[in-house]
Amino acid sequence: MTLAGKSAIITGSNSGIGLGIARELAKAGADVVLNSFTDREEDHALAASIAEEFGVGARYIKADMSKGAECRALIETAGGCDILVNNAGIQHVAPIDEFPVEKWDAIIAINMNSAFHTMAAALPGMRARGWGRIVNIASAHGLTASPFKAAYIAAKHGVVGMSKTVALETAQEPITCNAICPGYVLTPLVEAQIPDTMREYNMSREEVVKNVMLTRQPSKEFATVEQLGGTTVFLCSDAAAQITGTTISVDGGWTAL
Repeated sequence: MTLAGKSAIITGSNSGIGLGIARELAKAGADVVLNSFTDREEDHALAASIAEEFGVGARYIKADMSKGAECRALIETAGGCDILVNNAGIQHVAPIDEFPVEKWDAIIAINMNSAFHTMAAALPGMRARGWGRIVNIASAHGLTASPFKAAYIAAKHGVVGMSKTVALETAQEPITCNAICPGYVLTPLVEAQIPDTMREYNMSREEVVKNVMLTRQPSKEFATVEQLGGTTVFLCSDAAAQITGTTISVDGGWTAL
């Protein structure tokens, strides 16, 4: 399929899942806007490399997703948004009675509130252009829970709920809103954790991946950023025009348990 002529904004996209999604959207022909809270030469170079590789428009725009005004300014600065992918997120692990308040506030702001602000800012333009796709990157933890991740799980459940609400509000328009719920995804950040975990447990890489990192993922395989990108492209396609207000799990069977 082709997304030529469509513009996509992907939050939190200078690495990992967001970058993988941006690359797959660009491969499908969409112009893309990358985003993070930094403003480095390499951020802009990354956008330039995508533009050159796929022959699309690509820009990098700095915006801090913990600040509502900057979330909305991102949409305005981009100048058009047919496809919005809310991917920005952070994590912190602690028992709820020891959870730092500042970490709770930051996770709720970046993982959930940012999606509220960007969707609210993007929808008028989608309506004016008569087409829109919103894809919110939630998590298996948007559908189930684990201990010590209260803020992350609250935020991701909130993203799933907001996706359903926006889908109902746009149900009679050519706009869809869905959430993708990944399990564990092999990103550079996850890859970097493997050697330390091997030393901690005195295990091989294969043992660490299967028995420690993917203990809740029945496939015992990581999802890839390319798979999440491909799922996003599908949700932007005509074939998915009647898929709205739902979750798509890319979790190797985690939420089937």
